[in-house]
Amino acid sequence: MPSLFPRPAVRRPAVVLEAGHRWAVLLPMALMLASDYKLRSRPVDETVGGSPDLTVFLEIGVYGLAALYLYWRFGMRPPVRRTTGLLFAAWAFTGYVAMSALWSPFMSLGVVRGAQLLVTMALVQVLATRATVADLHRLAHAFVIVVLGSVAIGVAHPFPRTPQTLTRFNWLYVHPVIAGVYLGIAVLLVFGLLIRSRRYGEQARGWPPLVYAAVLLVLMGALVATGTRGAAAGAAAGLLVLMATARGPRGRIDLVVIGGAVGAVGVLAFADKIMNFVARGETADKLASLNSRTDLWTLAMRAYQEKPIFGHGLGASRGLFLQDIGLGGGHNAFVNALVDNGTVGTALFVALLLTLGTVLVTLVRRRELRGDAGTLLGILAFFLVDGITTEGLAMPANVSGIWLLLLVAFTEALRRGRFRTADEPPRVLVSVPGISVPGTTLPGASVPGVSVADAPAAPEIESAPHRT
Repeated sequence: MPSLFPRPAVRRPAVVLEAGHRWAVLLPMALMLASDYKLRSRPVDETVGGSPDLTVFLEIGVYGLAALYLYWRFGMRPPVRRTTGLLFAAWAFTGYVAMSALWSPFMSLGVVRGAQLLVTMALVQVLATRATVADLHRLAHAFVIVVLGSVAIGVAHPFPRTPQTLTRFNWLYVHPVIAGVYLGIAVLLVFGLLIRSRRYGEQARGWPPLVYAAVLLVLMGALVATGTRGAAAGAAAGLLVLMATARGPRGRIDLVVIGGAVGAVGVLAFADKIMNFVARGETADKLASLNSRTDLWTLAMRAYQEKPIFGHGLGASRGLFLQDIGLGGGHNAFVNALVDNGTVGTALFVALLLTLGTVLVTLVRRRELRGDAGTLLGILAFFLVDGITTEGLAMPANVSGIWLLLLVAFTEALRRGRFRTADEPPRVLVSVPGISVPGTTLPGASVPGVSVADAPAAPEIESAPHRT
């Protein structure tokens, strides 16, 4: 199927973690792993009101080291260029959410989460203004490798399960819902890397297509094994959006033909398994209430009516419903935002999502950026569907919240310039006597570690006979 998996026109260079750019990969991965990967399990009530243990101190320490590194490497100073509307929307949302910790009934938890959110946004600001698209491609590959390693750990050494997750796949003490989010994002990243092709000087880089295909099968199998219906539905929606946008009109034709055929075969051949996956052995009453989520949302709306403007504060939803229903969090991104951040914070959250989606749709119209922008749109669609049953998208210090802000950084990197591979020969600008162009070098000169393509373009000089 050459239209879906095109043969690369050039050789595929390896994904190399270049010195000087490692922070763009290591820092985001460190924040995600410190937030979600645990070697112990604690009840929800201890998370809200319990004393911190070594794992909590380790998580706070990782964020603190990340903040110190950003200060040491890049300093703290006002931006030297005008910010974009997307970055402004991200800062407005994160700033308000962090500030809402000041009136939270669980202030200690709220202050810690707010500080973590500001550290994450500071990292995103640096990524958005300094990282290249190549750096973010390396981040995508590193994320996929970590998820693959996690799947291997879950298969080789299953950790003790709770009665609710006894038959569901996970790794370490990561909840299957969180594991499903990791797997859903990885599936979309791998699929996007698989179908990306060379356009307008852009080189498809990374692994061979067969490797991507094999990794995709493993990740999809693990995602189904988690039994996380929200993540599975989100991944399906994300794949539809990705195929419809990443390859333009040709991709939409592929979506209609291939998607229709695969869907029909799947429904006819695996109808029983699909229904078993959706039902997951639960009673009709539990399915009708979405595992008590509708009862929780009723309590959440009552809490929202108590403080509708500014909300109860960051982290409030983790403890407001424990006594009544035994669940922590809103189990819906928008419900959680209403309870914690009120109408003001929810409006900022929706504005961020709408701005991000609008910018990505604009980037999809440019053929050289279509592959990456379509992948980001697919991940955004995944979050919107998965956010119906999970609150992570509106909360700091988890994979969903971090990746939402990483989408902002990736989008800004796409807008700043096209993707260039590490082995592309540098172009040397020739100096013209009497004309000084910043960033130019003498013929034959080279500047290690500097890409002249980022320098201002040299002015076009006409020959003397053609001048007017």
